[in-house]
Amino acid sequence: MLEQQILNGVMLGSTYALIAIGYTLIFGVLHLVHLAHGEVFMVGAFAGLMAVKFVGGDIFVALACGLVAAGAAGALVELLAIRPLRRRKSHALAPMISTIGIGIVLQELVARSFGAEQVGFPHRMESASWSLGSVTVSSVQLLILGVAVFLMVALHLFVTRTKVGMAMRATAENTMIAHTLGIRSERIVLLTFVIASALGGVAGVLVGLSFNAISPFMGIDMGIKGLAAMLLGGLGNIYGAMLGGLIIGMVEVLSVAYLASSYRDAFAFIIMIAVLLLRPRGIFGSTRHVEG
Repeated sequence: MLEQQILNGVMLGSTYALIAIGYTLIFGVLHLVHLAHGEVFMVGAFAGLMAVKFVGGDIFVALACGLVAAGAAGALVELLAIRPLRRRKSHALAPMISTIGIGIVLQELVARSFGAEQVGFPHRMESASWSLGSVTVSSVQLLILGVAVFLMVALHLFVTRTKVGMAMRATAENTMIAHTLGIRSERIVLLTFVIASALGGVAGVLVGLSFNAISPFMGIDMGIKGLAAMLLGGLGNIYGAMLGGLIIGMVEVLSVAYLASSYRDAFAFIIMIAVLLLRPRGIFGSTRHVEG
């Protein structure tokens, strides 16, 4: 049924939206496409796996561990791979290339620790389901959607209602002026990386919960889909990233249901190319700064 597929698409798209928001926050503040963001997402997924499998925690402990581990990984990326190049005022492409390198390092570290094959993602949550007409909703689906929506709303309130959020928006608007006004821009940049990466880490756990499997190389596909969602919604626009993720999730699920599963991953690329050709600024036509 179409209604069931739309529900599945919204659930999947909400995880893509969390990844896309991470891209958007970093791009909005630094004008940088963080090409290791997918690997940070993957680190969060494996941290959640360790929490469930080895520590014996439930899914909420896994979400917390994924959030903390990915946030720490994002902080290390900024401190080790981005900040030194920014201070030296290197070429604009240098930080982007640096993130590619650190993404490969993260892949290799996780692959050597857990193996290069897919790993099952167990969860300790009793799954129940409810039927609403032609639509069936499971407790796992509700959990995934609920966590994603909660984080999006929390981010909206943080960016628009708190002093730190306003400082982040000011830094995105103009770093030099923000620094002149007393805003510690270096701390804001680091905080932006931590928040963006933490959201990606939670998304990694949610994807593992949804597909029951994770891989050291899962960040490649998910990272590209998150990047496509950001481009679709509009560079630097948080709400555009949310909408872009939902659209890509629904298109992907509908393509599997009504066309063929082999087209599933191709649609993110097709949408990304179409946006770049037809509307480079995305649906919301945003500028380069973070819009709250």
